[in-house]
Amino acid sequence: MKECFFGSHSVPPTHDNVLGVLSLIIYALLLVVSLKYVALVLRADNQGEGGILALTALIPNRGADTAPYTARLAVGRPVLIALGIFGTALLYGDGMITPAISVLGAVEGVEVATPLFTPYVVPITVAILVGLFSIQRFGTHRVGRLFGPIVIVWFLAIAALGIVWINRMPSVLGAFDPRHAVSFFAANGFMGFAVLGAVFLVVTGGEALYADMGHFGRTPIRLAWFGLVLPSLVLNYLGQGALLLVNPGAKHPFFELAPAWALWPLIAVATAAAIIASQALISGSFSITRQAVQLGLAPRLEIEHTSAREMGQVYVPKVNWALMVSTVAIVIGFGSSSAMAAAYGIAVTLTMIITVLLLFVVETERWRWPVPFAALAMGLFLTIDLAFFGANALKIVQGGWLPLAVASLLFTLMTTWRTGRQIVAARLAKRSVPLEEFFKLVEAIQPARVPGTAVYMTAQGAGTPVALVHNLQYNKVLHERVVILNVVTVPQPHCADEDRFAVDVLGQGLFNVRLNYGFMQDPHVPRALVAAARSLGMHFDFQDVVYFLGRETIFVKSRQGMARWRERLFALMSRNAVRATTYFRLPLERVIELGVQVEM
Repeated sequence: MKECFFGSHSVPPTHDNVLGVLSLIIYALLLVVSLKYVALVLRADNQGEGGILALTALIPNRGADTAPYTARLAVGRPVLIALGIFGTALLYGDGMITPAISVLGAVEGVEVATPLFTPYVVPITVAILVGLFSIQRFGTHRVGRLFGPIVIVWFLAIAALGIVWINRMPSVLGAFDPRHAVSFFAANGFMGFAVLGAVFLVVTGGEALYADMGHFGRTPIRLAWFGLVLPSLVLNYLGQGALLLVNPGAKHPFFELAPAWALWPLIAVATAAAIIASQALISGSFSITRQAVQLGLAPRLEIEHTSAREMGQVYVPKVNWALMVSTVAIVIGFGSSSAMAAAYGIAVTLTMIITVLLLFVVETERWRWPVPFAALAMGLFLTIDLAFFGANALKIVQGGWLPLAVASLLFTLMTTWRTGRQIVAARLAKRSVPLEEFFKLVEAIQPARVPGTAVYMTAQGAGTPVALVHNLQYNKVLHERVVILNVVTVPQPHCADEDRFAVDVLGQGLFNVRLNYGFMQDPHVPRALVAAARSLGMHFDFQDVVYFLGRETIFVKSRQGMARWRERLFALMSRNAVRATTYFRLPLERVIELGVQVEM
């Protein structure tokens, strides 16, 4: 409300303008969050997981699935996959700005209480943000248990404040009439359109709500929204409108709702609520990172599970600290929530547009909705989102460029990694020896067979691992049991235990094992091999197994592939990825790595 009437693109707080803006806010909450996200988008859960990557993974393949192992998203849909990746990158930019603007906006309430605290607003905000990111390692459930009751108090308090002012000016309830929104645009023209950029601030959490579905579940989110959050928000916005009708000069309409004795408690509760609101984007960033790693869009990262009950609750240290540094820099650089409002919104509007486009494909191709019906529903939402995007685009020069720049950088990183892995897979596939030739080589060499089991891990779906061929050629030795192991990420969040592995008995003590994991699951190779051995009636002894891995060294050459700078970037990312030993939970003392050189 402050940005609508006192921001960079604002209108005077006249009676008609106040009712018009309130009408826009109410129907934005109803149409964008309630109808689009809570009622519809949450149906697009990928085995309980949400977010734009989970939605992208729901897109059906087109054509035969002959893509290499790194192409784990829909085959034959490059434009849709690119949109999904860019939408994911945009969410990271949003994850940097949301904690900054939420906490800073709450702390700015001290300026209403006393101007003496003005110089300390930014330092206090930075301290709170550092503390928030520092407790992320304890997990979403513990953070939620700490702040959840405060959020309930928060919503009840803002609803009560709204009711008090609605009683003083009941005419504000006329904002439920959508004709006020139409009249607002007719009276204010272009400036009325520009105000949509500020109105959009009321719905920016919609995409995070969807991304966090794996943390909390669809039903709890819907109950919380319709039972508490939506009514409280509407009552409070109406109360702020009533305040502005009584006192058009109230430049901080939210904090001025409170009587003098309640101002400091309100600031304290608002700050705590802003912290937990920021938590939604932070935990969503962790979930998206995990999905990106499993879907081959990011190098392996250290991922920690923080809950024994909820599989989706994870913590990614590198992402957490990168977000903290970025968020603190944004707070210091912009200095106020009003200045930051210009940078906020553009990333979310683009993500919402991409979500609508991807959802249309899922509705028509996976859910089999009639195309005219899906086009009508998505056309309504797309029109709203495009209007919000146009209004936010006016603020690109003032700060909206920041999330776009961040998203472009992350999009480049993710597409470079995905393309690079595809090139590496193709190079290794050309050098792999077909199994038939490998068996001929075994017969020709007649190697010594030593006791134990050797597991050769390979990223290829066919052929013989290079490490296995080299061991046979140079050492003239094979173990009694040789397992060629391929770990595959399937395009769904979770893979059932009965579908975890497939075993082919090749003969001469060789077995081909494929382990399947969903993109929200973390591989545990030794545990899965125990189950695979039991399926064959064999005993699997951890102390009797040696794991052979090929450690790739990337060389940038002038071969056909990516641009030279992207190949160097890929090589850098590859060197900094978490070791396969750690990622696959292999016992360190029983791993042998053999170097493999790959020219890009």
